[in-house]
Amino acid sequence: MKYPFLLFFFLTFKLYAQKVEVLLIGVSHNYSKTAKQDISAIESKIRKFKPTAFFGEFLSKEDEQHLMDYWCKEENIKRLETLRKNRNITSDKLPNVLDSLQKLSLKNPNNYYLKTDLAHAYYLNQDVSNGHFQFWQVFKRLQQIPNIELENYVNKVLSPQLDVKGRSMNRLKTSEYDLIAFPLMLEMKIQELQPMDCQDYDLNWSASALAFYNKFEAFKKDTTASYAAELKKILIRWDKGIEKYLTMDKHSENLTEWLNTDEAAVILSAGDFYFPDLYELKDFPKEEMLSKIHWWMMRNKGMCENVVNSAKSLKAEKVVVIVGASHRKYMQDIFNKMPNVRVRNINEFN
Repeated sequence: MKYPFLLFFFLTFKLYAQKVEVLLIGVSHNYSKTAKQDISAIESKIRKFKPTAFFGEFLSKEDEQHLMDYWCKEENIKRLETLRKNRNITSDKLPNVLDSLQKLSLKNPNNYYLKTDLAHAYYLNQDVSNGHFQFWQVFKRLQQIPNIELENYVNKVLSPQLDVKGRSMNRLKTSEYDLIAFPLMLEMKIQELQPMDCQDYDLNWSASALAFYNKFEAFKKDTTASYAAELKKILIRWDKGIEKYLTMDKHSENLTEWLNTDEAAVILSAGDFYFPDLYELKDFPKEEMLSKIHWWMMRNKGMCENVVNSAKSLKAEKVVVIVGASHRKYMQDIFNKMPNVRVRNINEFN
């Protein structure tokens, strides 16, 4: 080829310049205790948006394999150990087995034994998001049409009754994926859930949070301090915000829409970080709080970068991003500053 460098430059520039439109949805991670949810408006908006990819709050298989520790690493290792005991597939054979099962499952979409096998292979490959997607399809089938033979097979291969902590099969059943993502992915024939979580800074976040709360508890207990009266007023305001959240969580039929409002963003932010006016009180552990905020922002930045990089790699111009509501406002602000990215709040999309 006469100008290989120019061709490489053109292709690289084209990839970099690809526009990505994000429909961002802040959600609850557990809808088990809420009122029955009416998500018809959200479903209608997603259909109108016509995404070609969905992203969820899971680690990529590469990050899962390489991160030595984060908040649910131990639970994920236990799942792997259990599934290998149930039916091991050696690492050299796993890619071919996974590829074969994917093709067979596509040809036989109503074969839930195949979906169980595919879930097992995804989990062994440490692709938790797609292990969950396949397991969820089997679980919903058993809810609709009980089948003791299939249920016994699922228990033998996947042992879902043992996977109850962290981002578990058990948690999946009342999650945002059960409520919103997975049903629409099936409807739209989107085969895989793309991971976008970032846990690179989890140990830093945990250390900062622990350092803050240790000092903050002592700070609150000093009722004779000059700031005590002002602190009391701020904590009453904080309590009212938490009370509003708990009320909405329990009674609202449109909880997800509320979680994507500015009101909810302020309450959720205060839940983790209180209020900035608190930081100026004498002896408040401001340095520890700012460290905690820093690592939180780094995680959100990492998630946004993961979405955009993966979307460009997939050549997906319209993507739905489903994330815990406490991340939503931070990610929306970060997406807004990224070149060639347009972010839409679910409440603003018509």
